[in-house]
This record gives sequence, C-alpha cells and structure tokens, in this order.
Amino acid sequence: MVENEHKKRRGAVKGIVFDIKRFAVHDGPGIRTTIFIKGCPLHCLWCHNPESIERGLELIRRSSRCSACYSCVKACPEKAISPGPKKGPVFVDRTRCDLCGKCVEACVYEALEIVGRKATVKQIVEEAERDRLFFEQSGGGVTLSGGEPLAQSAFAIALLEELGARGIQTALDTSGLVKWDILSRAAAVSDLILYDLKMMDDTAHRKYTGASNALILENLRRLDSTGKPVHIRIPLVSGVNDDAGNVTASIAFLKTLSAVRRVDLLNYHKGGQEKYKNLDKTSCFQLFEPPSEQRVEKIRRAFTEAGFSVTLGG
Repeated sequence: MVENEHKKRRGAVKGIVFDIKRFAVHDGPGIRTTIFIKGCPLHCLWCHNPESIERGLELIRRSSRCSACYSCVKACPEKAISPGPKKGPVFVDRTRCDLCGKCVEACVYEALEIVGRKATVKQIVEEAERDRLFFEQSGGGVTLSGGEPLAQSAFAIALLEELGARGIQTALDTSGLVKWDILSRAAAVSDLILYDLKMMDDTAHRKYTGASNALILENLRRLDSTGKPVHIRIPLVSGVNDDAGNVTASIAFLKTLSAVRRVDLLNYHKGGQEKYKNLDKTSCFQLFEPPSEQRVEKIRRAFTEAGFSVTLGG
C-alpha cells in the first residue's frame, strides 16, 4: 500500500520538457529515447539548443515561415505582436507576451511555436514505454538531457526512479554544474552518466560559458569515487577548446579518474544561430567554426594513445 502511494506521488511530479527524440543513437548505448528538459545554469556562447536555457515556456518566431498575413496580430489579446516593417515578418514584444498560445493557433504557416510543455512523470514514462521493444532488442533505454536536466531536479530524479522501477535502462546527460547532493541522488538511480567537460582553464570557462568550472571538476572527482560508469563528452569548438594545451590538460585530469574509460568528441555545428534569431537572443550568441578533420583526428589520437576509448559524433 505504501509502495503504491509512493509510486503514485512519483508519477504526479511535474516538469517542463521541450523535446522528445526517439530512436536516438548518440546519447548512450543502443537505441534510445532522449528526453530534453528545460533549464540550464550555463550560457555557452555556441549553444545549439538555446531554447533549453530558460526553464519556462518560450515563444519562437520563425521569420522565414511568416507570410505576413498578420492573423496572429489580430489573435493576440495582449497586443504583443505587431506587423513588421514594409509588410514583413511580425515583431513580438516579449515583455507583453503571456504565452497564451492564441497566436500559435492562428498561424497556419507554423511560424510561431510555444517551446516547452508541462508534463507529469507518468505521462513522459508512458511515452517512453512505446519504445520498450527497441530498448530490449538493442540494449538501449532512456536518456535525460537538456539544457541541464537537474535544473528541474525533483522531476528528473522522479523520472529516473520510475524508469528504473519499470526495468528501463537510464542515462543522465549532465553539465555537472549542480549541487553534489542533487547529482549524487540522480547518479544513484541512473545506470550511466554522460558528463560534459568543455574546457579545463577556469578563466576560459567563465568567458565562454558564463560560469566557473570548479564545481564541475569537483563533482566529477566525487562521481568517479562512487564507481558509477561515466562517459565524458567534449564539444569541440575551434579556437575555444581544441588547442593542444586544453587537450593535454583534459587528458591529464581524466587520467586521475578510475571510472572514466570513454570519451565522446562532439563536433561543433552552427545549428543554434537560427534558433537564437527566432528567440530574439542574438546578442547571447557567438558564431564559431568546427575544428578541421585533421585537428579532430589529432585530438582523437591523443585521447586514444592515453588509453581512452574514443567515439566521434556531431
């Protein structure tokens, strides 16, 4: 009776997700369903998922799809949307928008979208259950990603617990910038941790992500002491963290850890540029370049020669 009541309470915990990607193959072993949870303490200048940073719902305006019919202007009760200059795409006054969604309903061209939806643990788990056969056949499962999934820690931990109770393998993709007591509780109910390591120099980390890496590195050390399997994920951004100094420092640090045997090198791509524009946040974005194939190969070889299993992804 007590167990059923606990399960019921766990299933009722609510959170905000902004995407669910089925048949993912780069977020852990096998075929996976990746749940993207809103909210992130970092503000990486190259982020390709800027819609993940804010915890709440957001309105995306895709100018390329706007036909300038202005149906949304008429539909908005707060007068937050106005016609663009010279009969161009609409302008959104985000200080007046209350995210009621009436503009989205009025737009037949799908130029407007509310990003994020509120859901319970039970609802998300039921969606993941549809792919159970693929999990069982491939050795896959569910990965929590973001943003930073532990930005909504109660929701993420309850979700991991419920998935585990149903026999579904879980992975947690985390930036590590979270209080240790939260990370340790989440790790305890996860089968695998995918841990982001962006750069070793604290000054550079602050410059490009808006936060110190001290807690991130300390949490990784503490996580390693638990023996939980950890895969390190390094996004490679040209001119930011692909230099020999950072690669050497990263290898030296990781070699002090006992549970880390795999490193995933993720090549930077420019997919976030249009998203920032659609969110009217271009001032928060900086355009970078991906490292050359030759540079990526040299970095891969360095980690491999240091004894790590290395995968390349995008």
